[in-house]
Amino acid sequence: MKYSELLVWQKAMDLVTEIYKLTGAFPQIERFGLVAQLQRAAVSVPANIAEGHGRKSTGAYLNHLSIANGSLMEVETLVQVASRLGYMTQDQSKDVLQRSDEIGKMLSGLHRSLNPQSSILNPAS
Repeated sequence: MKYSELLVWQKAMDLVTEIYKLTGAFPQIERFGLVAQLQRAAVSVPANIAEGHGRKSTGAYLNHLSIANGSLMEVETLVQVASRLGYMTQDQSKDVLQRSDEIGKMLSGLHRSLNPQSSILNPAS
């Protein structure tokens, strides 16, 4: 299976598209600050899923999934910052956070399927 066939990668790509659309409406002063950081964090999620998938070892794949999950948590935090600053509506923020939660659960499931003994991602789920 190619990485692009993974539903988690597809949903992460949809999140990237949504983040780019939302940040297009942010104030120009945030272009090199919050906008750039939020876009980089969002892109990091599917990029790390793809990179890990392309590695020759399960350990490397697991590491990249962990990095993707960390980037996802960064997206969530930055979305909350943007919302508090009034750069996005509560509905927009809620939508992104719901998408992120779904992706996080999928990353956790993929991680567990590759390493059933590990609970490094979302140990409570």
